[in-house]
Order: sequence, then C-alpha cells, then structure tokens
Amino acid sequence: MTVACVVLGALVAARASATPSSRGMSGPDVPAGVTAGIAVFDRTTGRFTEQLNAETQFRSASVVKLLLALDVLWDLGPDYRIPAADRTRLDAMLRSSDDGAASYYWTQRGGSRIIERTAARLGLTGTAPPPAAYPGYWGYTALTASDTVRIYRYLLDQAPTPISDFVMGNLRRSTRCANDGYDQHFGIPSAFAGPWAVKQGWSGFTSGGCTADAGTRVPPAAGPTTAASTGTVDLARPALHSTGTVGADDRAIVAVLTLHPVGTSYGTAYSRLTHIVASLDVPGAQSPSGAWLGTLGSGVRVRADATTDSAVITTLPAGVEVLVDCQRRGRPISDGSRSSDWWAHLPQYGGYMTNVYVDTSGDRIPGVPVC
Repeated sequence: MTVACVVLGALVAARASATPSSRGMSGPDVPAGVTAGIAVFDRTTGRFTEQLNAETQFRSASVVKLLLALDVLWDLGPDYRIPAADRTRLDAMLRSSDDGAASYYWTQRGGSRIIERTAARLGLTGTAPPPAAYPGYWGYTALTASDTVRIYRYLLDQAPTPISDFVMGNLRRSTRCANDGYDQHFGIPSAFAGPWAVKQGWSGFTSGGCTADAGTRVPPAAGPTTAASTGTVDLARPALHSTGTVGADDRAIVAVLTLHPVGTSYGTAYSRLTHIVASLDVPGAQSPSGAWLGTLGSGVRVRADATTDSAVITTLPAGVEVLVDCQRRGRPISDGSRSSDWWAHLPQYGGYMTNVYVDTSGDRIPGVPVC
C-alpha cells in the first residue's frame, strides 16, 4: 500500500466546526468547482429550510431506482403482494443499489416510458427520460432536487401504507457497500447520526473503494464516463447524490445532487458531498460525535480490531474523510517513513484503521481520546 499525500486540512477544519446549531446560518457551503442542486423540506412545518438550484436538472444516476421501484409496486394490485423474485430484485436495488435489477426492470417495463408514467403520476416537473442518444441508460434520466423531494413526500404522505413501508424500510437498511463495490454511505449517512433512510447515486467514477462483502457486481447501466453534456443535463462531470430522510418520523427530506470537476476522485467527491450536507439546516438532524480526519493511501482496510489478524470489514475510498471517536494501541504498522502502533476507531464503520494512514502528524492523533 503506497501512501499518497492527500491533504484535506481545510475541509477537515470546516467539517469539525459544523454543529447542529451552526448549520444553515449562511446557506449551503458548496466547495469551489462543485455544482449542487439542494432542497431540504421540513415535514413538521411544511416548509423548505434550504433551496439552491432546486429546479436544475442533473442526471439521476441510481436515484432513479426510486421511480423504477414505484412503477413495479403500483402494478401489484390492491393487496400489494410482491412476488418472491421481484422482492429479491427490489430489496437489492433499493438497499444495495443493484444495477442488474434496475436494468432488468428498465428492459422489461418499457425503458423511458417508465419515466413518463411515474413523472406524470407524481407531478414531477423537472424529470425527463434519458437523451435520445442514450435510450438504454436509465442513469441518464434527468432529475431535480425539487422533484426528489416530491418523490419522498409521496412515499411518506400519500402512498399506500404497504408501498411506503416497503420502500422506506429498504432505504433504512441501506448497505454501506453497494453491489457494484462503491461505498454508498456518503452525504446523509456520514453527516448525521440517524435515524435516516437513503437512496444514493453516483456516476462517472472509476473506483468506489468498498471491496469487502460487496456482493455480486454487474456492469453499470449509467452510461459511458466519456459522454458529453446533452441539452441541459451534464453527462460529462462525475455525479454524486445523497437523498433521503433524516430524524425521528422522517422529519426532514434531504436532496443534494452534485457534479464535480472531471478527474475528481471518488473519495474527494464523497468528502465534499458530506461536507455540503453537514452545512445544511436539517431539522431533527443530529451530528455524530468525534473528529473528522483525512486519510492517506488507497485500499486502506478497516478491521474488526486493532490488528492485521482481525477480519477486514471494508476498505476506504482513496482520500476519504473518516470520523474518529477514539484511538488505542494495537499491532505496530509501518509504511515507508510512517509507522505507528496506534489505531483509530471509526464508529460509523464499527472498526479500526491504523493511524499510519490517518492524515495527521505523529503516530498518535492529537486531541482524540484513548478507547
């Protein structure tokens, strides 16, 4: 494993200062070079607490799977009994963002006609099928932050109870590792302690880092990464989206759609999106405790204990930020000029990583308590 000098100091400092009382005081904090469409809706007051480019169209990536699932569920009949095969596909598509299930429904149920049906039924004003040049790429469906909020408001306030319970129940059980090997707990799951439910989206990245127990991987149907912009929807820049609900009783609906400069690594986009979400005024949200720190290297393993003899829980996207709540001594690790016998505990992963790959000086992280 080669240490790469990934410096995220400014971002870490900004994240460390974000608290529930300070979020939203000066509007969303969007890093330079990032385009964001944002909408946060408070279901208790019936008002938006944040809106930025909320009507701007983005390619949906895997967020469109919400519409694919609804299209299937609406056709089940009054008892909403889901056949076993469909339940398996839908569970995987909603929890682990399975691309094979999405492609199956896209082919079986008419492709772009799915988008036309669901947009009409839900009153979506900024949602449109993929461009004519990419008819098979469901991930190129156009979507806005405002429409995303409308989808969740339907699920929570209007959908038949069996549909709402099934979809939201799966989103509450979102797996960290998606079935294509991407760590999908950026944005909402990283910024907030929970409860939360999420459907995430990503497109245009080459490596997601999450390799342990990633499930069956299938070729993504989100389109080629070298596509150019078409019309009002940018198909060229890497896209990363975090959508869902936050707080008790799904109080807040959050939709953050982002585009990043070409060449941005997944870990960098992951951290930037989480930083944006943490800066928002999200009613009912609770920030997790601990210090946000940058990481070094690629393929860094998170283990069940502070030793290389313990099980690998997952690996980290290169350069991603991690939340550290404490540190303890364990097996000494060396890599080049860096060495340490201290290991950082990552509460959101339920495991440890060696301090060798934490972006800090010395072998022990200043200010972080001992476990």
